[in-house]
Order: sequence, then structure tokens, then C-alpha cells
Amino acid sequence: MNIDKILGKSFSRLLAPFFALALLSACKAPIPLIDPRPDIELTWAEAEVALPPFRSGEDVLLANLEDDAVKERLASLPRQAVLPVILYVHGCTGIGNGPFFKALARAGYVVIAPDSMARRYRPLQCDPKTQTGGYNRFVYDFRLTEISFALDRLKRLSWVDQHKVFLIGVSEGGVAAALYRGDEFRARVIAQWTCTGAPLVQGIFAPADEPVLSIVRDADPWYDKSRTKNQRGDCGNFMKGRANSQSIVLKGGDHNILGERENVRTILKFLEEAGS
Repeated sequence: MNIDKILGKSFSRLLAPFFALALLSACKAPIPLIDPRPDIELTWAEAEVALPPFRSGEDVLLANLEDDAVKERLASLPRQAVLPVILYVHGCTGIGNGPFFKALARAGYVVIAPDSMARRYRPLQCDPKTQTGGYNRFVYDFRLTEISFALDRLKRLSWVDQHKVFLIGVSEGGVAAALYRGDEFRARVIAQWTCTGAPLVQGIFAPADEPVLSIVRDADPWYDKSRTKNQRGDCGNFMKGRANSQSIVLKGGDHNILGERENVRTILKFLEEAGS
């Protein structure tokens, strides 16, 4: 970049965009260049939502939590109606999994997936190219805080069935689902995580009477011994004494388990039984 040439331009040309902005601001309220809301609030504001059909002819609605379409559909609910809710905690690279959300919503659940990446400061804990993790371990604290904040927001919503709030965590989100100590959930699903490794991430801290379902592949490349230290395994090692809990270990070397219909059916059956 030639700085001398830039500085040599007339001030009128340099300042023209700023004059235009000043004129616009005189016509309407100024738009803040930086969202003043706290980081944790942004994760909720930017959440992705899947709403089930409420009326004949409707399809599942997949949108942002603050979209007008979401508000309109919720407004169409019969008065005093309540819905089961799944809080979804995404993996280390972002939300994704729209087809999975739609499958859950078709079964009657509202899915809310807070966006951890909406934070202003949000380094990755993983490297997708090398399929390794553990680089910014404080991110696990971020994820636990996001769960707590989302629960606080859910308690303010009149249409939420507070007795049927479920937690599904995937990969990095699965670590958070395993470590979260609160008793607010009817049941939880830990997907694509082994519950095994360093003391910081090892174990299941759900209440002993809360049903837990874990699903992982036996040769998941993210937990290979060449890439991790003692992370090969499954959450079943931490389910002793946990009634109505199950650890499923699938064959194969793929990380994703949510793209297979049989696994989705297993999750839906687990949620149905836990919610009955």
C-alpha cells in the first residue's frame, strides 16, 4: 500500500464518506458500530432455532431466534400451551446440523442452539484440519456459561415446558454437556465425545438420577492415541449407578454420528422415554 499517495489525496475526497454518514444519521437513529451487548448475551441473541409445525400445512421453521418469523409462529400458539425444548450445544467450529434440528422439531421439540461463535473474542479450541483440540482450554468454561445463560433465558419464556428441557451436546459441546453440574435438565445426550482424558474434561457431572445417553464411534479420529492423551474410550466408564442411562459405541472412523437416521431414531426414543 502506497501511504504517501493516500495522504496526498484531497481532504474532500477522504472525508466524503464521513459527510454522507453524518447526513444519514441526521435522518434516523445512528446504528452502533459495535453491538453493546455482553458477549454471553450475543450467544443467545444469535441462537439458531427449529420450531415444529403448530398448524396444518406448516413445515418446520429453521431461523434465527430474533427473526420475525419465529416470533410470529410462537405468537400463534394456543394460550397457556407449553412445548418441550432441546438446548443444543454445538461443536468446536460452529452450529451446523440443520437436518438434525429439523428431525427433532418434526418430533415436536423446539430446538435452540446458542451460537458460541457470536462472541467478540472466541478463539477455537480445536484445529479441524488436523482433527486435534485442547488449544484454548478456557473455551470449556465459555461453553458451560453459555448453558447457564440459556437456561436463565428459557425460564423467562412462558411457552417452555420447564419440566421437559433437554440437553444435547456434540463434540466440544458434548464435553460441556458432560461437565455441566446443574439439575435443570430432564435428560441429556453426549454425542461424539468419550468423557475420557485430562481431569479438566473427564467424567460425567450430571445428577445421578438424570438419564444420560452417549454415542461415539470406536475409531473416532479426533480421539486417536496419536493425537490425544488417553481420550480413546467411551462415557460408559462413568455411568455406574446411573439408572436409565446408556453408552453406545458405534463401529467406524467417522466423527459425525448425527447424519445417520438410526442414531437420530435412537436419540428421539431416548428423549421420549426420559420425558414420559
